Amino acid sequence: MHCFFSSDLHGSVARYRKLFALIEAERPEVVLLGGDLLPMAGDESWAETVGGEDFIHDFLAPEFKRLAVVLGDHAPRTLLILGNDDPRAFEAAFLEVARQGTWEYLHDRRLALGPVTFYGYSFVPPTPFPLKDWERYDVSRFVDPGAVPPEEGRRSVPESSRTIRHARIAEDLARLAGDEDLSAAVFLFHAPPYRTKLDRAALDGRSVDHVPLDVHVGSIAIRRFIEERQPRISLHGHVHEAARLTGSWRDEIGRTQLFTAAHDGPELAVVQFDASDPQQAVRGLY
Repeated sequence: MHCFFSSDLHGSVARYRKLFALIEAERPEVVLLGGDLLPMAGDESWAETVGGEDFIHDFLAPEFKRLAVVLGDHAPRTLLILGNDDPRAFEAAFLEVARQGTWEYLHDRRLALGPVTFYGYSFVPPTPFPLKDWERYDVSRFVDPGAVPPEEGRRSVPESSRTIRHARIAEDLARLAGDEDLSAAVFLFHAPPYRTKLDRAALDGRSVDHVPLDVHVGSIAIRRFIEERQPRISLHGHVHEAARLTGSWRDEIGRTQLFTAAHDGPELAVVQFDASDPQQAVRGLY
């Protein structure tokens, strides 16, 4: 099963157009988008480029519908999640387009395509950023120095104080996976696992209140989940500079192959892989 994976496009029309052209040329069976898909707050450059007022309904959905027409029976299944920079207020629009069959919304869901089951999960551990729609405590209520707790910051969609205070990424993943055999599974995360080549942030020498910052900003819960359950492939984004700092866009935990499509340059990063043979995966910048 030939798959494309990209992430952290942040509403860049140039990157999306490169992705659409690559899909037309290469005709993957599955396209996976790992969150942070929308323009940043206040960024109207996309509207100046393509026109319209609604990024989802005036650009993103029409382009995927166009691909479906152009490619016909060769059109890929598109599976996507949102990321911590995507306000959850837009989730309803993604679900609406999903009901039309344009793409499949995968957060907190699973989808079997032939012998492979895909799982999606958007939440990340607490960050220093103010938007908290897709942030959740990791394995405990510990918050890294400099990070803003989930109870603080702002939300585009209300959440109960009990959920904000008590929900954990670790518990979510246990519930999502259940007792399933994950040996052929592909997990689509926004956050990378802790202490890997994929979660290295540019925080060297920085401290908050004289406490040095950890340069690894990934999820402990996701790392433990991968260690214990060993899915075949785990896909990640979120930390744009990680591949540049570590020199690698891939890593492994036991039998699980880890890939990141986050990138801190202007190019589009795409990981291409066969779901049955992840060792042969390649990543290109376009």
